[in-house]
Amino acid sequence: MIDSMSTADVANAEHFERLEAAADARTAAQIRDEFAAWLRTFFTLDPTRISDLVLAINEALANCAEFAYVGAPRAGTMDLQAWFEPAESTIVVVIADRGCWRNPESPRALSRGRGIPLMEALADRSSIEASEAGTQVRLEWTNVGRAEAR
Repeated sequence: MIDSMSTADVANAEHFERLEAAADARTAAQIRDEFAAWLRTFFTLDPTRISDLVLAINEALANCAEFAYVGAPRAGTMDLQAWFEPAESTIVVVIADRGCWRNPESPRALSRGRGIPLMEALADRSSIEASEAGTQVRLEWTNVGRAEAR
């Protein structure tokens, strides 16, 4: 069984990470909130842009929690790694699991299946790589400024 996750240390301006976190809705919400705090603390982003980043990573985390381990014999984990590339003024976020998402070509309920297009629309660049080892979502946002040192 995967233990409850402790609160992240958001005191690092260079990177934010949560590794081997339980792939469940409660943990996804906690990571989302901690990631939002990291953005507000270290970057000069307007509220709309922060909402875009947070919503996009929330969709990726939700997909891990909901789809990656369907039918698996035990609970799985997910990772979120984010970093700032100062030379490019870019934030890069990678969300990964070791499971298998639903085939995007499979039939969808009319109220489902909007997460991936939403991530693609909210990020400046995005990619999803699925393999037998798991799924990795990479999202990037450009023209990000650093906050003044506090």
